[in-house]
Amino acid sequence: MTSILNDQEKIAVFRKMAAAWEGKQWRICVDLMTPDVVLHSMALQPVVGREEIYRRLVKMSPPNKQVKLHVERIGVIDGAVVVERQDEIIVDGVSNSVPVVGVLTFDGPLISLWREYYDRATLVAAQGSTSLEAQAKAEAKAVL
Repeated sequence: MTSILNDQEKIAVFRKMAAAWEGKQWRICVDLMTPDVVLHSMALQPVVGREEIYRRLVKMSPPNKQVKLHVERIGVIDGAVVVERQDEIIVDGVSNSVPVVGVLTFDGPLISLWREYYDRATLVAAQGSTSLEAQAKAEAKAVL
């Protein structure tokens, strides 16, 4: 995988995607990815393909939920964008934060691989659930 973008352009792509993510503009997000992109949240099975990711995002974003990505550090290491952030998840007006590290690899001008590292139990609790099992069922429904 090679990219035609310089480091600052790659970071700009991430920032554009983050802004769209906060606005639930899922089409803008996935249009910044290759058709065969892989999104791998390390606690879950990878999601493969731009349109599959789009369908999942739409299903996993109820109107009472908002996510804000607070970037603490961002840079490029060996061609990949590495982002340390606090994801603020707001459900029914209640705010919780989850520490996350994302690593994004590019092919040409688009994201081709996006890996997310976080503690799954912390994420599930931040989304208002106390059960990993309940969250797994919700995620499974989103894949269908």
